[in-house]
Amino acid sequence: MPLPLDNQLCFTLYATSMAINRTYKPMLDEMGITYPQYLVLNALAEAGGMSVGSIAHRLALESSTITPLVKRMEQAGLVTRQRSQTDERQVQVDLTPAGRSLLVQCNCLNETLIERSGMTMADLDALNRRIQALREALSSKPD
Repeated sequence: MPLPLDNQLCFTLYATSMAINRTYKPMLDEMGITYPQYLVLNALAEAGGMSVGSIAHRLALESSTITPLVKRMEQAGLVTRQRSQTDERQVQVDLTPAGRSLLVQCNCLNETLIERSGMTMADLDALNRRIQALREALSSKPD
């Protein structure tokens, strides 16, 4: 007999991710962006601009998912897209001042997560590091 769902780590991580998304959604709606757009803004801020392919790799998504997402963000004035002069297949994406400003507003998401979780920032950081280690271990190829 399989383990009850609540005893399966995969379900706990999935359900927690869904709960975080539900917590963030009203605030993201108020800012006029979706959760995937929030992730793109963060990835661009980390790297100082990226190609569409690099964004897709960083977020573990397909380029075909990122392209329409970035186009909508460009129409909203949050990013710019520019085709590479050396490789026509590459599209460089950069934050605009409006995108940077919106990302500053997104700080409330982390504050809300801390408040709602009842955990300290140190607790959340430690939990995040452990989950990242698990992800890395599962992503590495077996010998």
